[in-house]
Amino acid sequence: MVALLIAVFVVLTASALCSGSEAALFSVSMVQARAQAASGSAGGRAVLEIRENMQRPIAAIVILNNVANIVGSIVVGGLAQVALGSRWLGLFSGLLTFAVIVFSEIIPKTLGERHAVRLAPWVARPVLLVTRMLIPIIWLVERVTRPIVGEGGATLTVTEPEIRLLARLAAKQGAIDQEESELITRAFRLDDSTAREIMTPRVAMTWLRGTQTLDEVRETVIASQHSRILVMGATRDDVVGVVLKSALLAAMLKGDGERVVSELVTPVPTASEGETADKLLLRFRELHQHLFVVQDEFGGVSGVVTLEDVLELLTGEIVDETDQVEDMRAAARALRSL
Repeated sequence: MVALLIAVFVVLTASALCSGSEAALFSVSMVQARAQAASGSAGGRAVLEIRENMQRPIAAIVILNNVANIVGSIVVGGLAQVALGSRWLGLFSGLLTFAVIVFSEIIPKTLGERHAVRLAPWVARPVLLVTRMLIPIIWLVERVTRPIVGEGGATLTVTEPEIRLLARLAAKQGAIDQEESELITRAFRLDDSTAREIMTPRVAMTWLRGTQTLDEVRETVIASQHSRILVMGATRDDVVGVVLKSALLAAMLKGDGERVVSELVTPVPTASEGETADKLLLRFRELHQHLFVVQDEFGGVSGVVTLEDVLELLTGEIVDETDQVEDMRAAARALRSL
């Protein structure tokens, strides 16, 4: 009877360890595995090694689990017949099956999934050791299953919708602030938004003619809410450059009212309507500029896009004390409807 109890305990324990290990390793994400490996622990590095190639370690666990269940059941059945007789063998088999389902499958897998981050580093190294020991058997299994399942394992990726969902769940559970969750979500808008969508349209632009004198543009400059003002040539598609409002005001204070605006301009870069916000942000940083002229497919001026327009995709509308209109694009649509 003692031998029977020991055999039952060994079968249940072996099967439970296999089930729990499998659940823990499957439940650890690639992000968590990389974080554990970056911590420098041997267990963390083992977890990452397994997550990068799950096929063989999982095959090793499945082989061990089936050996424990099948061979163990045969051994336990033989011992049970000797200890209990054939009369009680059917009842014993039913109880053993129930115990395997509850104590070797449901409970270990639930605990393995629930505590995956803590358990995975502990089980990863033994799983790798067992995998190396069972390489000949695993190789044979791979040759048998390859015509059906094909070669290679599944590619482990994290998609954009999954990251958005994780950010919302993390904020809901208190792992990160709501503002951080919104910032993560908004960051994905950078490569989805184009210059045409975020620019100040042509009809709402403030601009000066390069041939005008400072005295002629005095009222326009003072009334402008912009720190940079476009300077045009003969037509509104002939961009001469951009001039700083502060430079115009400084020249006016010096009494240079007869100077023409074009003498104070600096070159202004251009961007296409289809250029995405993330590309614009990189160009703003590389060129040390804060404003681009947006051109259509024919080289005409569609509007202007600023560094602030791009940053507003991340932060929401930015309004300072000089802004008379919160949304220039909405103002442009109102102008068109008149």
